Amino acid sequence: MQPSFQELHIRSVDAGHLLGRIHSFETMGTVDGPGTRFVIFMQGCMFRCKYCHNVDTWDLEAGKLYSVGELITEILPYIPFIDASGGGVTVTGGEPLLQRQFVRVLFKLLNFQGIHTCLDTNGYVPPNQYDEELDQFVRCTDLFLLDIKQMDEAKHIALTGISNEHPLRFARYLHEKKRPVWVRHVVVPGYSDAPDDVRRLAEFIAPMDNVKKVELLPYHTLGAHKWAACGLEYPLAGVEPPSAAKMAELKVIFDEFGLAATVC
Repeated sequence: MQPSFQELHIRSVDAGHLLGRIHSFETMGTVDGPGTRFVIFMQGCMFRCKYCHNVDTWDLEAGKLYSVGELITEILPYIPFIDASGGGVTVTGGEPLLQRQFVRVLFKLLNFQGIHTCLDTNGYVPPNQYDEELDQFVRCTDLFLLDIKQMDEAKHIALTGISNEHPLRFARYLHEKKRPVWVRHVVVPGYSDAPDDVRRLAEFIAPMDNVKKVELLPYHTLGAHKWAACGLEYPLAGVEPPSAAKMAELKVIFDEFGLAATVC
C-alpha cells in the first residue's frame, strides 16, 4: 500500500535539515509538462539569457527558504487536480540543478505517492559532478524538459553568457541513462533562428530515442518589465517575436528527421 501524503509529510521531517531557496509557485501550470502541474520556481541561475523572463531568479542568495515538508504542505491541496489531469509537479527556475540534493529528496517523496515529477533545466552540471549522486537524482525524475538554446558555441555564449558544453553534455548523459526528455528550443530572431543552426540541433538529438518531443518556443517580451524592476536594461529591446511563417519553417526541419516537433 502506498503511503498517504500525510505520512510523506512525516517522513520529510527526516530531511528537515535540507532547505531550498524558492522564488515562487504556480499552482495550476499547464505548459511545463503533461497535465495540470504544481510548478516550483527555484532561486538561482548561472545562465544570463538575454531574453530571460525570470531574471529575478538569477540571484543565488535571494528567494525564501523552504524545507521539503513545507513544500509538501503547499502541494497537498492541489493533488486532486493533478490526479484528475494526469499531471504532476514540475521544478524549474532559475536552474534547479544547482539545488538538486534538495529537489531529489522532494522528488523521492513524490515518487512514493505516484506523483509524476518533471525537471525544467538548462542542464548546468559542472564536469566533476557527474557522479552517483547525480545518477540517483535522475532516477527519481520522470521527465526532463531540457532547454538547448544554440548549437553554435560562440552564438550560445553571446545569447546566454555560458558555454553550450553544459546542456549538450547533459543531453548525452540523459540519453545514456535512458531518461525521457522533451527538448525545448527558444527561437530568438538573430540569435537562434538560423536554419543551419536549427538543423544542427535536429541532427544532434535525432539519434536519441529518449527524446519524446521537441518544443519550439517563439521568443516573447513578456518578461521585459522584470528587467526594469531589477534595475537592468533589457538587452533585446526592439527585437520582435518570430513570425508564424518562420516557426513553421523551422518545424519542417525537425519533421525531416522524424522528430515530434510542436510550435508552442
